[in-house]
Parts: sequence; C-alpha cells; structure tokens
Amino acid sequence: MQLFYAPDITTPEYTLGEEESKHCIRVLRLAEGDRLHITDGRGGIYECEIASADARRCRVRIIGMTPEFEKMPYNLIMAVAPTKNIDRFEWFLEKATEIGVSEIIPTECAHSERRTIKTERENKVITAAVKQSLKAYHPVLHELTSFRDVLAMPFDGRRFIAHCDEPFGEKRYFATELAAGENALVFIGPEGDFSREEIAEAVTAGCIEITLGHQRLRTETAAVMAVAAAAVKNGPKM
Repeated sequence: MQLFYAPDITTPEYTLGEEESKHCIRVLRLAEGDRLHITDGRGGIYECEIASADARRCRVRIIGMTPEFEKMPYNLIMAVAPTKNIDRFEWFLEKATEIGVSEIIPTECAHSERRTIKTERENKVITAAVKQSLKAYHPVLHELTSFRDVLAMPFDGRRFIAHCDEPFGEKRYFATELAAGENALVFIGPEGDFSREEIAEAVTAGCIEITLGHQRLRTETAAVMAVAAAAVKNGPKM
C-alpha cells in the first residue's frame, strides 16, 4: 500500500501538493487509474484513484474511507528532553511513531544540553515515519516546553517519571505497573537526568517514580523502551 499524508484532504476529489505529486508520478511512476491511499493523520484512511497524473498537481478521486484505522486503545504522551545530538532525538521520534504514540512534548529540564528544536523539521521526521509504517494517526508534536509547564498540564490518566536517582518513595517497574488501556504521560529526562528538585516536584504533583529496567539507558533508548512497554501491554492476547 502506498500511503500519502494530507491533513487537509477533502472529498470527493483532492489535489496532492507538489512534493507528494512528484513522488507519486515521477518516483513511484503511478498513472491515471492507479490506486493509492491517503491518511488525514486523524485516523482516516482514504482509498483513492488517480484522476489526473500531473507531477505538480496530481488529482485523485476518493472511492472509499476507513475511519479510526488501527486506533490505539490508550493515550500515550511522551515528555522527553531533546538530546544534545539531535539525530538521537529524531531517531526516537521515528521509532515512537512506528510503535505507537499519541503526543510528544519536547521538554526543557534543568540539566538539558539542548534548549532549542526545529519543530517543522521534526514534524517532517514524524510524517515520514507515519507514511513508512502505514499509520493513520499522526502524533502531535508540541513546541519545546519547560518541565514545570508540562507538569502543570491537565491530563486524564496517570503520570510517570523515569529517573536514575534514589526514589523519594517506591520506584516501580513501568512494564508491570502500567495497565492495559490506561492513559499515561511519561517523563524522560536529559543526558544528566532530572535534577533532584524536579523529581521532588513531580512526586508532589502525583507522578509515579518508575524504572525501565536494571540497565542504564540513554535518553532516546529509555523513551523508546517506555513506548514499547506500553505497546506490549496493549498488544493482542494470545
């Protein structure tokens, strides 16, 4: 299945943008009458037929639509400190999209080594992963947000903070603590981990202290581990 992304798709006909049109006609060599699929990024998968094979303005006719395609039974928000090496953070964005995540909040922390990100560029990384992994839902990427502001955001579910320091209370294993179908917001800190003050603030705000295992993980690895743990918890029952 060839999947294209068009959040502004309309029926009964739609014209792909220049970049997507070029990929469709010149790269994939699709022609008039050929079929392709478009996602709106909100769960809709549209089956389309090429009506005009123009490499700049490829026009398609919508012939069918599937709503809520492979909708996740849970809401997972990852609040992750961007890494100093942006390639590592982009690797996380790609893998989290492939596995399944609802929202990603780049989070600025006390020990952050990166305090700026290019949201437009990072959204392109996510979009490419959406199309490659045939996803109908495009994860929401927030602007870089301070740790305290993320902590103050309302959230309908439990919040967790993964860290390597001594716990204030009991540190629980995320893979077994999370319940199937449960909404979760998970904080993953920067290379220098969260500060002691940030952990205390999170615990006071109701966050559950968690571990992702005995290994000491890099930021992007820990974030992917959390996303994968949620996916496994919500996987098919054998």
